[in-house]
Amino acid sequence: MPRSRRVAAVPPSPRRGIRDRHGRGMRSAVTGPHLEPLRTRVDDFDMTVASTAAYLRGLWPELEGVTFQVAQGPAEAIHDDHVDRWRVYHDERRIVFYRLPIVRFLRLQEGEEREERLLVESCVFRAVADFLGKDPWELAPGRYRHL
Repeated sequence: MPRSRRVAAVPPSPRRGIRDRHGRGMRSAVTGPHLEPLRTRVDDFDMTVASTAAYLRGLWPELEGVTFQVAQGPAEAIHDDHVDRWRVYHDERRIVFYRLPIVRFLRLQEGEEREERLLVESCVFRAVADFLGKDPWELAPGRYRHL
């Protein structure tokens, strides 16, 4: 004969509209309480652009006040014969990087984060060189002599 379960009445959650099944409280983070939150590929892309831009700002005072932005990949970046990976706005002192065109053309396999970072850094160097009217190799003279 089945026994009935006795369940204590659970007071309603103070936050209405949030699902709280069976009165056990909200679920915890996927990584658990003792692990740092997961970093996504989008976060890695943004961090690579930001760190490379900070490095170049330290070398070139002309970049003071230039805004570096990341966009997904708007329709105006697609042309008949090519897809823009970045756009330089000289009058607004702004450089916009299109994440999807940069990442999609990589065709990387799992575990090739180093190659992705190198490509993103090279795009930042080329966009800044375009902004400054220089060759990308002139941006960090002496930096790559060991190659």
